[in-house]
Amino acid sequence: MKRIFASGSLLMITLLVANGPVWAQAAGEWRDGEHAYQKICHYCHDTGVGPVLKGRKLDVDYIRYVVRHGQRAMPAFRPSELDAKDLARLARTIHDSPRDKK
Repeated sequence: MKRIFASGSLLMITLLVANGPVWAQAAGEWRDGEHAYQKICHYCHDTGVGPVLKGRKLDVDYIRYVVRHGQRAMPAFRPSELDAKDLARLARTIHDSPRDKK
């Protein structure tokens, strides 16, 4: 049993190191703002961990600032993770989005 656990753990560690965090993607590779939102923001902001973003008409410049610099428990995202063009598209997507109906 220990041997299976150890090999399974090694496989999981290898996969995490090889693939990086779930949201990690080279800048410029996001299809659109919604793709970036689903891969970066959704995990916290649509599950009750962070505040709801959609449907609030947050200011685009405010969104860009918080994403780049972080705020409270939210980490900052570097240009290597989300370049300026993709950040602008993400901010516009969040600003323009309707509130999710749940």
